[in-house]
Amino acid sequence: MGTPKLTGRGAARRSELFEDLVALLIDEGFVQFTLDDLAARLRCSKRTLYGLANSKEQLVRAAVVHFFRRATARVEAALEAEPDPAGRLAVYLRAVAAELAPVSPSFFDDVAAFEPAAEVYERNTRAAAARIQQLIEEGVTAGAFRGVHVPFAAEVITSVMVRIQQRQVAAATGLPDAGAYANLAELLMHGLAR
Repeated sequence: MGTPKLTGRGAARRSELFEDLVALLIDEGFVQFTLDDLAARLRCSKRTLYGLANSKEQLVRAAVVHFFRRATARVEAALEAEPDPAGRLAVYLRAVAAELAPVSPSFFDDVAAFEPAAEVYERNTRAAAARIQQLIEEGVTAGAFRGVHVPFAAEVITSVMVRIQQRQVAAATGLPDAGAYANLAELLMHGLAR
């Protein structure tokens, strides 16, 4: 972000402010906010926001990156706690659904419409799809899943995940992203079961 690192109380305030910003954007989206609006809602000065990023666009992108980075860490932590190869895939997809559950449709709509944020979501979706392919391979190798053509299964799953990310599943089904991931988990677990 190009700003100097703060220590002590300044760093703690900056971190707290950034967490509050992320929470606000997740709850309400971001297109409708100006920097003045954000400063008022976060009870800080515009200058303070400029200490986090040089523009609203950079601030939003940083918040989206932070959201996905934090979500990925929690999903991976849930996955590490599951030793069963078949259970790992279900745990992974359910953890993704749990991370997305509190996020408002406005946030996802705004992310889809804002190229720098959409690129972050798309990159995370591709990484998640690669992780799912790895989990399917592990399950097939361990005999926990029936023998499937793993690259084809991964391609189908990736296609669905990209459609979720691009808001196409929500438009076609009315399901929020978290609900779509929960349903995808159920389909996969039943389709891969021995």
